[in-house]
Amino acid sequence: MGNSRAYPVFQSTDAATAYEQAKHLRTLMAKCEAKAALYAELRTVEDVRQMVAVLPEADFDYFDYLDMRTGPAGEHVWFDLDVATVGAAALEAHLPLDVSADVPTGTVEERFVAVLGQGIADICWRGLWPERLEAEQYASANHDGVQIVFHGERAQLNGWTEHHTVFVHGCSNHGALTRAQELAALIGSKVLGEPQLGW
Repeated sequence: MGNSRAYPVFQSTDAATAYEQAKHLRTLMAKCEAKAALYAELRTVEDVRQMVAVLPEADFDYFDYLDMRTGPAGEHVWFDLDVATVGAAALEAHLPLDVSADVPTGTVEERFVAVLGQGIADICWRGLWPERLEAEQYASANHDGVQIVFHGERAQLNGWTEHHTVFVHGCSNHGALTRAQELAALIGSKVLGEPQLGW
C-alpha cells in the first residue's frame, strides 16, 4: 500500500487564498470522500475558545504526545479538561493543545480556516482523481487527495513557516508528476518542489 506522494502546487502568506485554491482542487476530484480531516495546533486561550465554537465535538489534547506530560509522582497526565467551560487560567497552564476532527466535507472548513491562530494546521480531503490511462494517471483510494498545510511547507507537518502550502496527493506511478503539473496549471501555478512523503 505505502504512502502517497505529496506535490506542493501552491503557496501563499494569505490563508484564505490558499484555502480557495485547495477547495478548487478538491472539486476536480472524480470522487471526494464524505469526511474531511482537520487538525490544528492551538497556542493561545483565544485559539482554543474560537475553535471550540467551530468544532464543539472535536478531540482536544496535549500538543506533543511524544513528550508525555507527567505528574508529581511521575504518572502520565492525560488532558481531561472541558475546554468549553474551564477558566482561562486553568486552560493557559495546559497550552499548547491540539485539536483534530473528521467533519462532513464542505461543512465547517471555511469557519475552521477563519479561526486559525499561528499554529500549524491542515485540512485533508481524500478521494479519487480522474483516471487517464493513456497518461498513466491511475486513481488510488489509498493515495489520492488534496491537503492544505497552514504555516507549513511539509505534508508531514514539520516546521513552522509564514506561508501556507497546498498539496495534491497521488500514488508514485509515472503519471503522478504529470497530473500534479496539470492540476497546478489549473490554479495558475506549478509544482513547487520535489514530491514529499504523504499520508
